[in-house]
Amino acid sequence: MSGMSTPTSSSLSSTIADLRKSYERAELSEDASQRQPLRQFEQWLNEAMAAQVPEPNAMTLATVGGDMRPSTRIVLIKGYDERGIVWFTNYDSRKGRQIAGNPFAALQFHWVELERVVRIEGRVEKVDEAESDAYYSSRPLDSRIGAWASPQSQVISGRSVLVANAAKYSAKFMLNPPRPPHWGGFRLVPDRWEFWQGRKSRLHDRLCYRLDGEEWLRERLAP
Repeated sequence: MSGMSTPTSSSLSSTIADLRKSYERAELSEDASQRQPLRQFEQWLNEAMAAQVPEPNAMTLATVGGDMRPSTRIVLIKGYDERGIVWFTNYDSRKGRQIAGNPFAALQFHWVELERVVRIEGRVEKVDEAESDAYYSSRPLDSRIGAWASPQSQVISGRSVLVANAAKYSAKFMLNPPRPPHWGGFRLVPDRWEFWQGRKSRLHDRLCYRLDGEEWLRERLAP
């Protein structure tokens, strides 16, 4: 429209650099936190769900390939207990191949509305086949077919490839597709947790739990 100026890249960069937020919703003290990191995680996850934050189960998964280049993507937590954090995926995907070559990874939850971050680091292992079978059978039919239809992370010529594959496997398996051999669960076995609570003046609370032998050692980190 005549008379209106278009923002330049430099002005946009300046606008981004000027973004500020004061974090003042809560605090995280040693006295109020759980002694076990899994219990602290469970408390915060339940509070995120109760607050109805968007997709509280979404977590960033970071892996490192054989070329030593890190990569990240969003996956969904599907279970947790004393053994670790579980998600499901295609074992032949980029993340699956990277984990096969380097079985250490990191997870991060960011609950923006609560001004909280949880970071988890550790070794990754496959869950047993019975656990993968059980979760796969609980998925909607279209999701089970999708696990067959998508050659995840591979280059394809277009979306028509996925549509054709879905039709092919739907006709082949009807209402009872078996779990694909290339699809299943991973479990990250934590040896380090960090809980971050935003605080005013950028003096954030950071509590780190690291495994020291068989015990969890809790330490405060400078923000």
